[in-house]
Amino acid sequence: MKKRRKQYSAGAIIWIIFKYVSLVFFSFVAVIPIISCVITAFKTEEEYKTTNVMTLPQNWFNFDNFVEAFQRANMGRAFMNSVIVMVCVLIGAIIIGTQLAYVLNRFQFPGNGLIRNLFLFAALLPGVAMQVTVYQIMHDLGFINHLYGYIIMMMGTDVISIYIFIQYMENIPVALDESAIIDGASYWKIYRKIMLPLLKPAIVTACILKGVGVYNEYYSANLYLTKENLKTMAISLYTFTGPLGSQYNLICAGVIISLLPELIVFIVFQKQIYSGITAGAVKG
Repeated sequence: MKKRRKQYSAGAIIWIIFKYVSLVFFSFVAVIPIISCVITAFKTEEEYKTTNVMTLPQNWFNFDNFVEAFQRANMGRAFMNSVIVMVCVLIGAIIIGTQLAYVLNRFQFPGNGLIRNLFLFAALLPGVAMQVTVYQIMHDLGFINHLYGYIIMMMGTDVISIYIFIQYMENIPVALDESAIIDGASYWKIYRKIMLPLLKPAIVTACILKGVGVYNEYYSANLYLTKENLKTMAISLYTFTGPLGSQYNLICAGVIISLLPELIVFIVFQKQIYSGITAGAVKG
């Protein structure tokens, strides 16, 4: 028995064409900056000045820009600083965020709703608007030009992750806590032995969001880490900018170098990342 082909109306056909054309167009718009960055990274200074951004370089095996960018911007040291900051911030933010979420979700006390609303209010405030106060606090505590001060500040700006943990805990039955309490487990043991293992998908999601943000952070890093040996990857890229012009071929080479670690991590752990995002998605 032959299957009947599905008939589409004229309006449905127009909508399908529009949908796929839009997808192709926006994909093209998203990819163009990356392509132009790769092309520019392989150009010499003379080629960059005399050609447009989409003109292919004469030599695709010219890695002088990458070597010069790595050496002049001291990107090895900057990468180590970024890794130290990111690892410490992620560990601290996950510990603080999961514990706060556990208390707010599992315990009902006066002020619980107020604290949640304050977190929401803090998430709505633009960070730039609070920089004067934050800078004064950082200065008074002696945290400026110290990695540990910058790390502590970055750990305290993770409201979104707390909401991810709270939403995920809503789907964990309270009966698990009650059974553990009957067996003699303390609240700390319940958090460590039950909650943390079950929160792995949400932790992966929070680590992706927080890790990318910390690694690419420029404004705060440039404001609080002004010493040469404290530069992060995002700050090191601005070595090639100045009042007399910018060396975009070296900047693009530096951008590609800074993207390589993220790309490698994504390729190696893409299964865990995809499963973590899917399982840790906030349910409505």
